[in-house]
Amino acid sequence: MTLTVPERELSTDPLLYRVKDAMRVLNMSRTVIYDLIRVGRLRTVKEGRTRFVPASAITEYVALLEREAGGKQ
Repeated sequence: MTLTVPERELSTDPLLYRVKDAMRVLNMSRTVIYDLIRVGRLRTVKEGRTRFVPASAITEYVALLEREAGGKQ
């Protein structure tokens, strides 16, 4: 029997971003990122003393911004 690895696991895209990398991905300052985390708009996880932003949290945050924008353009 052959076990296959789900396609997502083969991706080279990171699943977790350090805050500095999330800053780059979202094009936002450190202060803004930490404010979003503090108010619960951007989800994070901790491993040891390091805080990470899951890739899924970035996707969810962008979707939230799109929903809030609605049809405003």
